[in-house]
Amino acid sequence: MSKPILLIGAGRMGGAMLKGWLADGLSPVIAVETNPSPALKKLGVRIVPDIPREKVRACVIALKPQVLRTEAMRLKPIADSGAPMISIAAGTSIATLKKAWGPRAHILRAMPNTPGAIGKGITSIFKGPNATAEDCRLAQRLLTPLGQTFWVSREKLIDVTTAVSGSGPAYVFFMVEALADAAEAQGMPRAEAERLARATITGAGALLDADARPPEELRRDVTSPGGTTEAALKVLMDAKGLKPLMARAVAAANKRAGELAS
Repeated sequence: MSKPILLIGAGRMGGAMLKGWLADGLSPVIAVETNPSPALKKLGVRIVPDIPREKVRACVIALKPQVLRTEAMRLKPIADSGAPMISIAAGTSIATLKKAWGPRAHILRAMPNTPGAIGKGITSIFKGPNATAEDCRLAQRLLTPLGQTFWVSREKLIDVTTAVSGSGPAYVFFMVEALADAAEAQGMPRAEAERLARATITGAGALLDADARPPEELRRDVTSPGGTTEAALKVLMDAKGLKPLMARAVAAANKRAGELAS
């Protein structure tokens, strides 16, 4: 039997990866989870409450940053074995992980987002200095069940990914809230306002996914001269409108990601 893949943390994101691995024939797998869900138990993988002592092919750490910082030292024997250590924790730098795992650890950082739980996410990956080409190929294969993947050339760009796509779903959900509030303010009942706002955002996202044209072109398709959309866009595209507001929001998230990583 080949060496197993070790998954540390099998919550929504870890569980989504695990299902993809099994579908892709990546086995055996060991999941370290102290409170396994009924769905996880049904997958038929080995679930243990603590870190096993055996050699593993790779270790994927799907823990929250604050948990990883307290638990990282316990993973040092795995790192010492030369197995690639793939962390999806936001704001936890390779320099921080090296303090726990040593300077020779094969570390890769990845930043997925919550749509990865249904295979519709996007994940950026950064190769640490000791990671090999084989480590990179395996990391990409292990992260693909979450959705699209791409490589970044500098670790700092993981923080930018965190600010844009990692936090981005919350921005979109807030847009749904704002649209529903606006519809309600114009007299629409709340239930219908929320249904309208949700369907508008999900439908627009599906169109973006299906149509490769730039978003500016898609926006112009909706905007008739002198019409209702143009009237609304004059507000959103004002000098103090959506673009500068979004730029400030992403900059704030990027700054905080850097602070957490330091």
